[in-house]
Amino acid sequence: MVMIPEYEYTLTAIRAQGAGGQNVNKVSSAIHLRFDIRASSLGEFIKSRLLHSKDQRITAEGVLVIKAQQYRTQEANKRDAIARLHAIVEAAGEVHAVRYATRPTLASKKRRVTGKMQRGVIKRGRGRVVGDE
Repeated sequence: MVMIPEYEYTLTAIRAQGAGGQNVNKVSSAIHLRFDIRASSLGEFIKSRLLHSKDQRITAEGVLVIKAQQYRTQEANKRDAIARLHAIVEAAGEVHAVRYATRPTLASKKRRVTGKMQRGVIKRGRGRVVGDE
């Protein structure tokens, strides 16, 4: 797990959007988390993966912005925003195995063709019925 020190991100309390009545209108329970990727202590590999990802939450300046407003309390939204930050950084650090293209086996080709033939027989049976009258 990648450790991100608290001083590398800023948390700002804002008013949440959506329905909720009086509570949502007067309490700043949503959290904006801003994390500057370029200024962080992350490794260069993770930084480049984050900066080159097509994530809409990353601004042109390289700042990751997370808005957490799922919960009613500010503390719960704070925990949620930090957990989401850790999840994004963890996902950027994962290296997926390279998939090598393989040819389909002869048996799988035969199964595919027989399935198509059976489907064709079913569809041919849907035609107009000619009576013996």
